[in-house]
Amino acid sequence: MTNGVAVQKSVLITGATDGLGRATALLLAQLGYRIFAAGRSPEKRAQLEALAQEKKLPLETLELDVCDDASVQRAVAAVLRKAGAIDILVNNAGVNFSATVEDLRMEDWRRQFETNFFGVLRVTQAVVPLMRERKRGRIVMMSSVSGFVTAPTQGAYSSSKFALEAMSNALRLELYPFGVQVILIEPGYIVTGIQQAALELSRPYLDKVTNGPYAPLYVRFFQSVTGARAKSKTTPEDCARVVLQAIEAPNPKIRYLVTGLAVVAKWCKRLLSDRGVDAIFRRRFGIARET
Repeated sequence: MTNGVAVQKSVLITGATDGLGRATALLLAQLGYRIFAAGRSPEKRAQLEALAQEKKLPLETLELDVCDDASVQRAVAAVLRKAGAIDILVNNAGVNFSATVEDLRMEDWRRQFETNFFGVLRVTQAVVPLMRERKRGRIVMMSSVSGFVTAPTQGAYSSSKFALEAMSNALRLELYPFGVQVILIEPGYIVTGIQQAALELSRPYLDKVTNGPYAPLYVRFFQSVTGARAKSKTTPEDCARVVLQAIEAPNPKIRYLVTGLAVVAKWCKRLLSDRGVDAIFRRRFGIARET
């Protein structure tokens, strides 16, 4: 509040032109937040901008590539010029390479981490000093159920999310004296554009489905994805409402689970031994010792 007048909070959202980021951007804009929806695709930015103008929402898009230092600095500077501050940062941009640890090429391991970990770190480091000096702000990290359990063929994606969670844990403690809160969102399977994008990124490895020592595992993995897609009931809008809870709660939780799968996975992780969790994955993916 300033002189009894509510100040419109400004929100920077990365990966905001599709999926969970887009749903969050639209929901928050509908509720009066000033949204800066960042993304790489000019076409998707234009579509979101047109929708915002049609609905008269306080939302504008920004070009931002989380893998590029200069792009991040330009985007943050643009938000500051227009809004004067960044009250909330939602680190949502991410990609997914699906392949076994042995098969995934080193350059793709690096690409996985460059977006999901170093990209988040790059944006966070650009924003944290501004929040720290103002002694307020919230940083929402879009993690995943893969941030605490790891399925076969998800080693790279899960590793990047484990790293994100570790970094967030440290950051939460470091920023506590300055009134800046760090919150993790942990969704399970939600149908968004990331699945099709993951398929495109993983296309070089699709020949492994019919050839190579892990062929049965790849077949079961793709079958599980198809099954999860058919069973998924949680929408991006559901996840957006959880993000809203996280940024509006007077005393937010450290972690917010999204989807029934995430809740079940968290309890399995707490109650079962590592061997027990492994046994569940082996049954699910038909993993057995060769004879």
